[in-house]
Amino acid sequence: METLSWGGVITRIFLQLSPVWIALIATFWISISNKRKLGLYGKLFDSTVGMIGFGIVMFWVFAALFSNVFGWLMPNEPQFFEVSMKHALPGEALPDGSGHYLLGGDKQARDVFSRMIYGSGIVIMIAPLATLMAFMVGITLGLPAGYFGGKLDTVLSFLANLILAFPVILLFYLLVTKEIVATGLPQYMAAVLFLFPLIFLTVLFNSRYYTDPGKRNPILIALWVIGGWIYLSFISQNGGDSAISILPAALDAFNPDPNILVVFVSVVFVNSPTVFRIVRGLTLDIKSRDYVAAGQTRGEGPWYIMLWEILPNVRGPLIVDFCLRIGYATILLGTLGFFGLGLETNSPDWGTTINLGRGLLRAYAHPVIVPAFALLSLVLGLNLLADGLREEAMKD
Repeated sequence: METLSWGGVITRIFLQLSPVWIALIATFWISISNKRKLGLYGKLFDSTVGMIGFGIVMFWVFAALFSNVFGWLMPNEPQFFEVSMKHALPGEALPDGSGHYLLGGDKQARDVFSRMIYGSGIVIMIAPLATLMAFMVGITLGLPAGYFGGKLDTVLSFLANLILAFPVILLFYLLVTKEIVATGLPQYMAAVLFLFPLIFLTVLFNSRYYTDPGKRNPILIALWVIGGWIYLSFISQNGGDSAISILPAALDAFNPDPNILVVFVSVVFVNSPTVFRIVRGLTLDIKSRDYVAAGQTRGEGPWYIMLWEILPNVRGPLIVDFCLRIGYATILLGTLGFFGLGLETNSPDWGTTINLGRGLLRAYAHPVIVPAFALLSLVLGLNLLADGLREEAMKD
């Protein structure tokens, strides 16, 4: 089997990613056809910048979904290696004629293209979910701090500023080092931080249906039974060296990789104080508005006003910041991988892959350029998406 030309490499990559192109076309067609019914998301398709950013982000979302869940898109497994393909150039054929290394091989003779595609799943799994968790923490604490003020605001603001006073990279380094992990601190932090989605949803539904116990009670019971089980499954790790092991193995449905859990908790912990400050500042600005005073006059409770009057009116800035913060989390994940912190040495995440190839960058640039371009494109897409959302939100 002959080595592919650059035209052949590009064609093969395009065909290899066919499920992604089909999913993108379907997503855009459905979204544009119904954009007037989809609120702010629909308005995004009136912005050229926003659509470009959305397209780039969804490309990586679909790539992560199809490669990590269905096992599609990858010509080879991410850890597959062929000794003779060490530092193979893009388009070189495997010795047995079974295929090509479309974007070359790395110093451990693994397929750079397959590892890049599969590595997107680690970023897409951690960055958005960790950012969402950070927002739940920040919103749950930022709303009462801004609304009530006083000693509560003073204490929470002091704690947030204390965390923000540490350099981010140093804080990450401390949280993901083996010595700190061995103490069980990340698991204890997860036990605290992972409670906030339950607290947030409990307060949300309780404030909404407080006057209708017939609806409120079943919702809260279901929330705490199902949500509590998910919560315990995530924080409980079955193993002799685990700091928290609550559920028996038969009930522990979610048992995340300890390395990924450590990185996830670190991202949530670092981002939460900044989200807290943003939500607190927006609440301070809005709590004196007329519609807030009208809710107070009607006798609505403080949490109802915060969650159903104030929060919907600051969704624009928060959505924009959410997109930007996912990009920030993506960069942090790449930085952690580059410095060899948190994730395993052979992890296909982009930061680790860049780190593995940087020693021979002058002689073999492709093992570094490919994941670096992937990281750059995702962050660029998130920034363009945030710009498009900001542009449309300002028109409201």
